[in-house]
Amino acid sequence: MQLMKVAITGPESTGKSTLSEQLARHYHTEWCPEYAREYLLKHGKKYSYDDLLVIAKEQIEMEKEFESRVKRKNSGISGKQLLFVDTEMYVMKVWCEFVFNKCHKYVLDQIAERKYDLYLLCNIDLPWVKDELREYPDLETRRKLYSIYKDIMINQSVPWADISGDHDQRLKKAIKAVDRLLSK
Repeated sequence: MQLMKVAITGPESTGKSTLSEQLARHYHTEWCPEYAREYLLKHGKKYSYDDLLVIAKEQIEMEKEFESRVKRKNSGISGKQLLFVDTEMYVMKVWCEFVFNKCHKYVLDQIAERKYDLYLLCNIDLPWVKDELREYPDLETRRKLYSIYKDIMINQSVPWADISGDHDQRLKKAIKAVDRLLSK
């Protein structure tokens, strides 16, 4: 069985977790949640540059754990197993650079080392939803962050799809992109 990983990426409050969960349900597989949320809920919203390194390392460990879970299930679609990853190292890179104007070498090394088969870039066209952890409600900052993510997608070699619209439209677009990946 071949494990195929789909990374869901993009700015905060763009439906990454919702989409990850919906896709995992649709394809009867697992999704790896975002560790940052767990960390910040436990340690508080005030974080340092070094906290982002801790978050990045734990995110990678969680992803490895979920990879193992999927492989142990030994089920899939035509010899292929899927894992959906809510938040990967591009998110950590953007977060480090946007807030602290620098990025941990570990994050950059993991970007080079970790391989994904598809990226789904969540657009900012969903309404921003306030919660205790989100930082950027203003549209201008959200546009700037989305532009950073889109530039990253354009300048890397893995296929990617822009995911926009309401939650139903997003799911349909994401399924179409994943089905294209599975048909290869």
